Amino acid sequence: MDNTYVALSEVRTIRTTTKPSTAKCDLNTYTLFLLAESKYPGCTRLATILEDLSHDSVNRFLQRERYEPKDLFVQVKPYINLQGGTLSGDDTVVDKPYSDPKLTELIGYFWSGKHHRVAKGIQFITLYYTDLLGKSVPINYRIYNKLEGKTKNDYLREMIVEVLDWGLQPKTVTTDAWYASRENLKFIRDKGLGFLTGIAKNRKVSINGRDYTQVKNLEISDDGLIVHLKSFVQVKVFRKTFSQGETLREQKRRAKILHHFSTR
Repeated sequence: MDNTYVALSEVRTIRTTTKPSTAKCDLNTYTLFLLAESKYPGCTRLATILEDLSHDSVNRFLQRERYEPKDLFVQVKPYINLQGGTLSGDDTVVDKPYSDPKLTELIGYFWSGKHHRVAKGIQFITLYYTDLLGKSVPINYRIYNKLEGKTKNDYLREMIVEVLDWGLQPKTVTTDAWYASRENLKFIRDKGLGFLTGIAKNRKVSINGRDYTQVKNLEISDDGLIVHLKSFVQVKVFRKTFSQGETLREQKRRAKILHHFSTR
């Protein structure tokens, strides 16, 4: 065994497997491998490290047991306060530059914040939860599958519905501007949740509820400004201008919605 794994001898499984495995690879071995190998976590790499383990054995293990997002939630549930925390939605792309999207259904082309361009890979949409004590854990996820015909926004709403059904009682949802569509904001409001989310600088807002302009045209103090977000309700916006040293995406000036004022 590679010396990388010596310090880790055992891990807790997410749940008991549903059927016996005849593969030499097991959950303990594969989990230790993922914890130690962040750059090339593939079947071939694991088989290379462990000489008595074949690629096919690893592949059989991965295909025999299907873990679902709820398994993740059940695993972390005992360690967090379920009430009053913050949900955070985000996505990331795992680079797969040498894979063929025509042969692998989960491979596609997605915007990458890491590369600041469209990149080939697998896209994960993840829902994190931070409780009132500051503990932050992933509690739900999706792997983007073009065959399902859904968008990242669809996945986000699905995940929020699920964690609420599982017993989570958050107070607030945070996202970047990609998820700040009117449909998403109404969905979050209708669930009785507050939100803190970025909005694009060209979103239309109005101070008096009649005359709309792009939010970038407003003078916004450090204390924020209450405005009407077009086709929505009153919100409080803040402005954050990023420096040249930060990422290209961050350099775009975003107004931040702190919370909404319900008209109900």
